[in-house]
Amino acid sequence: MFFFGRAPKLSKRNYDYISRCVHYVQGQSPKPHIREYFYFIDHQGQLFLDDSRIKNFTSCFKEKKFLEFFFKRLKTYNSGRYSREFPYVSLCGHELNYIRVDDLPIVFTHILETTEGEQLTYAHAGDLLTVPFQPQGLCMLPESGRVYHPAPSLPTGVGLIKSSLAIELSQTFEFGEGGDEGMPTHFMWKGKRWELNNEVIEPLRAEEERKQRLAEQTSLEDDVS
Repeated sequence: MFFFGRAPKLSKRNYDYISRCVHYVQGQSPKPHIREYFYFIDHQGQLFLDDSRIKNFTSCFKEKKFLEFFFKRLKTYNSGRYSREFPYVSLCGHELNYIRVDDLPIVFTHILETTEGEQLTYAHAGDLLTVPFQPQGLCMLPESGRVYHPAPSLPTGVGLIKSSLAIELSQTFEFGEGGDEGMPTHFMWKGKRWELNNEVIEPLRAEEERKQRLAEQTSLEDDVS
């Protein structure tokens, strides 16, 4: 694998891994010169080997250069093996890195002040991976309480706000007639009142529909076989 500095090692057990009806071996080679690895991204934006038994801060990938390399090559994965369970992939040379997620692969973790304005960082890579912060683009879904932010330059078009940052930002949300059971309508940020446009609803819906199509397609293939 493409590691920069010290990173979590592959499990010594490295035997066939079977989970959620998916069978694989970390580092398997389905074709000459091709290696396949399997990852998981949690709702805090932490990246793990998918078959890690314990997933916490001590076992996630932390090397920022590796995270930058990995996430800059992230794409949606729409067909082929494992696409239902691993709907994203990072193509790193001769490696296919399949990715499943708790919510979305892009998770924003901090707001940075830069010479180019406020930036949201993602994937725990600090200033190596950022998008411009758009206060008016924040959107909280009442059914989950999770907060999202647009990411038009990234594959999904939207990213999740990490829980601790979402709690901080949501302190100044304003709600309409439906109260806090509905979606917030305004957001106070540094003395300015922003009207929320909720434009991320569209890419969120599109991504859910894409995953649903993958699930239906894979189920049909299973029935045929």
